[in-house]
Amino acid sequence: MTYISTRGMAPTLGFEEAMMTGLARDGGLYVPDTVPVMGRDEIAALAGLPYEEVAFRVMRPFVGEAFDDATFMGLIEAAYAGFGHPARAPLKQVAPGGFLLELFHGPTLAFKDFAMQLIGQMFEAALTRSGRRLTIVGATSGDTGSAAIEAFRGLDAVDVFILYPHGRVSEVQRRQMTTPVEANVHALALDGDFDDCQARVKDMFNDLAFRDEVALAGVNSINWARVLAQVVYYVTAATSLGAPHREVDFCVPTGNFGDIFAGSVARRMGVPVGRLIAATNHNDVVARALRDGEYRKGRVEPSRSPSMDIQVSSNFERALFDAYGRDGAAVAQLMDELKTADGFAISQGARQALAEVYGAGRASEEQTLARIRRTREETGELLCPHTAVGLEVAEGAVRDGVPMVTLATAHPAKFPDAVEEATGERPPLPSRMADLYERPERVTRVENDLAALQTLIRSRRTS
Repeated sequence: MTYISTRGMAPTLGFEEAMMTGLARDGGLYVPDTVPVMGRDEIAALAGLPYEEVAFRVMRPFVGEAFDDATFMGLIEAAYAGFGHPARAPLKQVAPGGFLLELFHGPTLAFKDFAMQLIGQMFEAALTRSGRRLTIVGATSGDTGSAAIEAFRGLDAVDVFILYPHGRVSEVQRRQMTTPVEANVHALALDGDFDDCQARVKDMFNDLAFRDEVALAGVNSINWARVLAQVVYYVTAATSLGAPHREVDFCVPTGNFGDIFAGSVARRMGVPVGRLIAATNHNDVVARALRDGEYRKGRVEPSRSPSMDIQVSSNFERALFDAYGRDGAAVAQLMDELKTADGFAISQGARQALAEVYGAGRASEEQTLARIRRTREETGELLCPHTAVGLEVAEGAVRDGVPMVTLATAHPAKFPDAVEEATGERPPLPSRMADLYERPERVTRVENDLAALQTLIRSRRTS
């Protein structure tokens, strides 16, 4: 298994190198050169297996020779040992034909833990074997940062710098990033929005001299290993609901498009994923692009679902690469237009290819609050605002006889203000995090300036 860039000009890499590299040197994102297909019997055999066993079988072909079987299985088991539910990603029925896929039982209470905990294990194993050191730099709209810090805190061979938009994440998200005491992790509050954070990270990767100087690595959803780990729970959900003998639709709260793109990978592997519905808040660049065929950046407007407050959805590039027949030059031209003109038109053929896989919808702030309140009254479930956006959009996309699974991407306690506003209840943190509000914070406020960030990173590295 080898990996190629969506822009067609970077070296072809193996799995370990692609994981460690993150963003390709031509600015593109790595994807596998081929996607292995599972037979119906293979898919059927996954039903009822432990999550870790399914993860091994689904991901093993993508990993190649990076880890032997025993080592890879050990890394998977270690990654999910700290999750708070034995099923890891349990399904819960909330309506006739409607289900929630609970992805918030990991250590930081969000779906990012599924990928980040595994990446932390794989990075540590690979770095220990090679004796290398890396500097990880990431941007977060809230959940990626806390998951990355949790996964890499205290590791000897890694320094971690996470940029988050100052004042635009929830208090729980912020404290999960700013309260760890380990010296190798650094929370940086950037003056700007998430797109600014993401742009500065990409700028650092595209500064090849700096990239090589500090041995830069990325763990945002630009990293293929992140996407790969998220493929697994689409498979476990689908087989639990009857795959390969029936289709299953999924509605995915969408920001950077990595989580929903993982569903398309499961689909290409042969899992009968029917429709993938991208659910957005009023920052609806993805929904508009899929509806109108025009990807046009707008202004990021704060919302009660801040992890979706994005106008540059990086993983959409991977979807475009497939939609354009894996034409790297065409994708590179689109990304140049996005950078110089704040947008681009999607060709008719690519629009049709996208429409065969993806649908989209948006929910307003009022609809989000009403959905949280209504779901609590009707089912007893408390939703985080992102999950509420997903359920609201899902309701309008249900097909007769096809189960609809909405990804519950975060625990409601990560967004207590929105939940309390909707229901009058303030959801408590799990007992293991009960003292989060009392822990001292450690954070650095930074300006939106590339050179200043690079200077800070050079000075804070422990090697």
